[in-house]
Amino acid sequence: MCLLTALAVLALAFQTALTACEDRFPSEFILELPETPDAWIAILGEPHWHVEWIDPDGKKQMKNFPPGKLKNAGIELPLTWASPVTAYPNWSSKNMPAKLFKPCGAIFPFDVSGNRLRLSWKAGADSNFYWELALAYKKNSGGTVEKTPNNFDWVRYRGLFNTGALNEAVRKDPWIVNWRTVAEKTAESNFDRRRIVPETIIQKTIPVPAGTWYGTSPFTEPLIFEDGEPSIFPVRSGVNVWISNEGILKVNGDSWIFTELEVRK
Repeated sequence: MCLLTALAVLALAFQTALTACEDRFPSEFILELPETPDAWIAILGEPHWHVEWIDPDGKKQMKNFPPGKLKNAGIELPLTWASPVTAYPNWSSKNMPAKLFKPCGAIFPFDVSGNRLRLSWKAGADSNFYWELALAYKKNSGGTVEKTPNNFDWVRYRGLFNTGALNEAVRKDPWIVNWRTVAEKTAESNFDRRRIVPETIIQKTIPVPAGTWYGTSPFTEPLIFEDGEPSIFPVRSGVNVWISNEGILKVNGDSWIFTELEVRK
């Protein structure tokens, strides 16, 4: 077989594969959300949702949904490469905008079932890592993107969370990792699972009302403070948020602010 004929055969095979993929999947997918943690709803009410994804033209899209309106909402996704969908719960009326609370998410096509894309809290960290990788690859290439997250080995990466290869605490709550740092190191060299470790924390004593305090990760164990005992919070980089029936605590470095919650009617 001559070289030109061989190339033609390969091109035909590639086109057939793309067509098969397009025949297998619809162009629009219905989003299935996981259950929102009961404590978040009990304290803050039903959330609004801010959704981010990549459309078939490779452009980032964003849309906001009021409570209850994201159910059965459809979005179009590129069918020929892996892409993220990320949904951030938020309560703007309580000064809790999108991206303070950890998102749920999915990676297409791994979380597809028929014409439905199943978002989960675990995959929220995966989709966040996808966005961080995209940013790191672009930054590392000086604006000329040579690597893209759609070529990342997502199957192998996800498998790490089902084995003893990672720290037990990380497997329980992936949000204790600084994913931006992991992404930047991956862009500079290659992916190394040994970088997936808990971010350093600083224990801070902050005077707040006694009670049960919940974090912004659905996997974080609540902190329970009794009357008269010190209230010690684990603080990581960036904005840290905890909520209770008494109010909202926001911590950033050495600064913090406590806001009482209005009684819900």
